[in-house]
Amino acid sequence: MTFRSRLFATVALPLLSASLIATPSLADALSKPFEVAQESSDEGQPSEEELLLLKKQQEEQRQAEEQQRQAEEQQKAAEDQQRAAEQEAQRQAEEQKAAEESAQPAAEEEQPRAERKGKKRHQQEQQSEEQQPSEEQNAVGEDTQRQAEESAQPAQEEQQRPKKERKGKKRQQQEQQQTEEQQPAEEQNADTQRQAEEQKAGEESVQPAEGEQRLQKERKGKKRQQQEQQQTEGQQPTEEQPAMTGEGTPAETEGQPSTAEQPADAEQQPATAEDGEAAGRKKAPAVVETLSEEQKQEIAADPSKTDETVVLPVENGAAVLDSDKDADNAGGQKSRDQRRKKREELRAEEEAAPMPESDVSAQAPISDEVREALPQRIDAAIKEKGERLDAAPVFEVPQTTNVINNTVINNTVVNNNTVNNNVTHVNVVEKVDNRMVLSIGNQLVVRGDDRERLRHDSEEVYYDNLARGRVRETIVRPGGVRLVTIYNRYGDIIQRSRIGRDGDEHILVYAPDLGDDAPRPDFVDVGYELPPMRLRIPVRDYIIDTSSNPDRDYYDFLAEPPVERVERVYTIDEVKNSARLRDKVRRIDLDTITFATGSAEVPMSQARTLRKVADAMQKVLDKDAGETFLIEGHTDAVGSDKSNLILSDERAESVASLLTDVYGIPPENLQTQGYGERFLKVRTQSAEQQNRRVTIRRVTTLVRPVAQN
Repeated sequence: MTFRSRLFATVALPLLSASLIATPSLADALSKPFEVAQESSDEGQPSEEELLLLKKQQEEQRQAEEQQRQAEEQQKAAEDQQRAAEQEAQRQAEEQKAAEESAQPAAEEEQPRAERKGKKRHQQEQQSEEQQPSEEQNAVGEDTQRQAEESAQPAQEEQQRPKKERKGKKRQQQEQQQTEEQQPAEEQNADTQRQAEEQKAGEESVQPAEGEQRLQKERKGKKRQQQEQQQTEGQQPTEEQPAMTGEGTPAETEGQPSTAEQPADAEQQPATAEDGEAAGRKKAPAVVETLSEEQKQEIAADPSKTDETVVLPVENGAAVLDSDKDADNAGGQKSRDQRRKKREELRAEEEAAPMPESDVSAQAPISDEVREALPQRIDAAIKEKGERLDAAPVFEVPQTTNVINNTVINNTVVNNNTVNNNVTHVNVVEKVDNRMVLSIGNQLVVRGDDRERLRHDSEEVYYDNLARGRVRETIVRPGGVRLVTIYNRYGDIIQRSRIGRDGDEHILVYAPDLGDDAPRPDFVDVGYELPPMRLRIPVRDYIIDTSSNPDRDYYDFLAEPPVERVERVYTIDEVKNSARLRDKVRRIDLDTITFATGSAEVPMSQARTLRKVADAMQKVLDKDAGETFLIEGHTDAVGSDKSNLILSDERAESVASLLTDVYGIPPENLQTQGYGERFLKVRTQSAEQQNRRVTIRRVTTLVRPVAQN
């Protein structure tokens, strides 16, 4: 069998066989009928479970096609390798031929010399016959002949010796080359067969935990890599790199909750980001809870009667307001005491300010001049001539920024009344897919790129460079609907509008108070410029838990105005970066979606629990298509800050995608952000299901001017 035949038998044939095996299996997986019970009230319409299952199957089909494409690429690589081997063999043959041709003239040169000597000897013999030479002349002739033969023999042996050596070397090189080429070919064949078997097994058995297992494997690999690096450098884990990073199996720590103490779903899951207390974690300062459960219940029913921090009336309940949680994490009891004193000082002023009765009354007035100029300014940005880009831009990361920190200096909490401006370096800690974790001051934050999610059902996407470092993205959807977004060089949204088929424009995000030329600092929590917030409505009217309020009218709740006056229109990034701003609007905790430990996947059985909330959101959008909802992701306190930030952002994106794919909520009306373990609902370092949640807020009044009636 020739080398080419052996290579075909070991590489190409298994690849073709794998593709033939995978195709029927894929077709069989896609042809399976839906077996999910349909509980939708609309006859003839697929249920949310079926839509979610279809989405999973489409994703699996895409993965199968990707694996087949990789197999084809491997086959092509094997063919290229075979061609390279043939070219190398041909080159060596040509070199050998050239060497033989170069040696031939030397042999030919020796041959005339021997022939001349032979002719000379023949002439001498003929002369001796004619002249009858003496015996001495005959002896001389014999000596001459002997010398000629002896001189010719070494030359011939010298010529033949390199030729034999070259042939032996050539044979040895060919055998070595065949051995080296056959070994990777066999390895590729084994890898190809293994991939085909995994692909077939994946298509025949679709498990909901597949994504979680893949995430866990990746996290374990990263953890091993970090541990090896630490061992090499001789470093010990620090707070930024704890012994248990949350990306794999946690390190054993003292005080770690036992399996029996964890929730049932945690017991059934492998150890991951949230299964044990992180070694080396910096614990939040202590807070002394002196109120009884009855007192907490009374305060929750009417928070306006107290200046204390309002907490959830449950065991180890955390503060209700996210800005109070930040203060507790930074300063503990000292911070609570200072905020209580500040609320006492501002009580009369706050009570004199009426509660907003509508979005219009909640928003600070915009001058008539600015309001009249808004359509022209927005339209000018949409129609501004720019330079077309060939590909999607990669946004910059600011090297430094002015960060307003909530810090403790000399046992004094610096927040709310005093603004602490620091020129702080921004460092990229890690990049994972479309997310990056940034270190800013004394905090880690995660920034996601949602452009891929916004391209849902798009027909065309293109970008234009505009003046002053701005970039305009245009997404064209079926029927001519356009989504136009203006970004600054860092990817912050300056403006976003949706233009319908009829040309009507709906503004989703725009802050006229800043203007296009105004400086836009990144990562600044502008909420620290505001005094501590006083909650003046019952907690049950501020927070809805979908598990305990299944019959609540979610539309009426979402349509309610902010609970506090909005000083100006903010950018969506300012809202994401400020707990104090988000506290102005109510929230729905989707606690019916019980995320498994370390997982961002929404179980199919829980998908229908979003129906009522999704219907309420759609009802809000039917009234105003420019509404914006913020989807927040959260984790419990187990694991590293970095891994929990990534996981929480994945959870927010997972719910947003579900709302779009199953319930039809336009993706541009949904903003997502992960906060990791920063805003716990229950103050515990152990695994806690209530902390693994997603929250929804309607933030329209914060991010765009409200239309005047």
